[in-house]
Amino acid sequence: MHTAVPEPHSSPAVTPAVTVRSILHLDEIRGARPQVLSGSDRLDRPVRWVHIAETEEVPSLLEGGELILSSGTMFRQSPVRTRDFLTRLDQAGAAGFVIEIVDEAGRPSTIDRDVLTEAVRGLDFPVIVLAARARYVRVTQAAHRLLIGEQLARVERARRVHDVFTDLSLRSADEQLIVDTTAELLGSAVVLEDAAHRVLAFNSAASSPGELLDKWPLPSRQQVTVGVRGRRWGRLVAPFAAADDDHAGEVLERAGQAVTLVRMATQNERDLLQHAADALIHELMGSSDMAEEEARLRARSLGLGPARAYVPIAVRISAPEAVEEGIASLQLREQAVRTELVAAAKHAGATVISGGRRSGMIVGVVGCSGRRVEDTLTALFQRLGEESGERHSAGAGAEADTLLEAGRDLEHAVQVADIVATMSVRDRPFYRFADVRLRGLVSALRDDPRLRAFAESELGTLTDEGASDDLEFLELFLREGGNKSAIAHALGLSRPSVYARVKRVESALGVSLEDAESRTSLHTAVLWFRAQE
Repeated sequence: MHTAVPEPHSSPAVTPAVTVRSILHLDEIRGARPQVLSGSDRLDRPVRWVHIAETEEVPSLLEGGELILSSGTMFRQSPVRTRDFLTRLDQAGAAGFVIEIVDEAGRPSTIDRDVLTEAVRGLDFPVIVLAARARYVRVTQAAHRLLIGEQLARVERARRVHDVFTDLSLRSADEQLIVDTTAELLGSAVVLEDAAHRVLAFNSAASSPGELLDKWPLPSRQQVTVGVRGRRWGRLVAPFAAADDDHAGEVLERAGQAVTLVRMATQNERDLLQHAADALIHELMGSSDMAEEEARLRARSLGLGPARAYVPIAVRISAPEAVEEGIASLQLREQAVRTELVAAAKHAGATVISGGRRSGMIVGVVGCSGRRVEDTLTALFQRLGEESGERHSAGAGAEADTLLEAGRDLEHAVQVADIVATMSVRDRPFYRFADVRLRGLVSALRDDPRLRAFAESELGTLTDEGASDDLEFLELFLREGGNKSAIAHALGLSRPSVYARVKRVESALGVSLEDAESRTSLHTAVLWFRAQE
């Protein structure tokens, strides 16, 4: 059944997602008289990008969510061949397929329509035919403006939510104020409950308290747990929010973090212990005239037991998937790592004290007794990874006989952890300086003006603003050892396109990327450049 395109609908409160339907209602498409041949019930699928394609190899290059535009005659000749192409598009995750069915004179072609009608028979994949020519370049420009606008609106909305809950955290707001604010942002009821479903705080919003609480707990489609990992003590619930409401999920996530921070802020004893540990760690790293006996006594009161050897360690918390991580989320992760370090050390038959070096970097000293130091550290960091469920970057310094000596070596452990964070391949739970090889040497010498001059000379204009794509391509080329097939696969490009990129980079650098010495020099220069970030 051939249908016209129904009008898109959206909630006034939230910026609508860009879908196949919304793109079909662009003036640039509507003027070409679109008709839906198949998949009319899937027109509200989100569109991630819009591509013009005239080749049957397109499905192998897709990542999912693309709307494909075409005027190719090859898709209007054989129903069997066209059906196979459309099936592969669907399997690749494409959002839909739009094709012109006009002859050379620009008139609608009934022959082409018949071919496509036969090809889509029984398919649920959105296929739309255009009865007049469309300027696809203008279509893609308009669609991409929509997509960018959607992304900017999402970022702005996330920023507003972030600002609200950061302000609440800085003001030390209580749980009830956080719940009230969350309900106001959602326009829907919100409940904070403990692990036994007892209501600790609530705001019924437009609902009545009786409707909300009489039969509590209600089935909840939107909820987040509150508490640090391994010590979850409750849930924050929006029982009437839709399951697919991404905005509600985002607001609840931020609110849950704020509630967790409030609860953590009341745990004064633990806070005092951590502050004391921070102070001791900073003194150990500095030029304090503290005696070894005093250092051991203070460390013992904070949980570091007598040991045969002391090892400085550093743990760099893994980077978030989001572009920007809020203060609350990062603080929670740091607190969790410090707690998990103690448990992991106990599991490994050791003790540890830890402190914050900077945002996202935890440093500490491990007291090792009994088994070999290497075995102890391996068991500790393996356990830490299992407990946290995250892949952190861990570095260790040399084992020392005294606590003061281990403290002075903490900065080396930090350098190793920073280097490990730049490594794409890791095959061990922790690293020492000797394990990071050339990266370690470059990192140690990164402030040397001679190395700076060498690296800047090697990279030339690739470090200029606007040349980051070429620098990233060079980095991938060196990492893959010049393997063009691997590079093409990683970038989703054809081999001819990869060869063209290679020529462009070679022209900018004035060297051949096939020369072994040039590759070595460039690899060293890239490592130096990344070490500056």
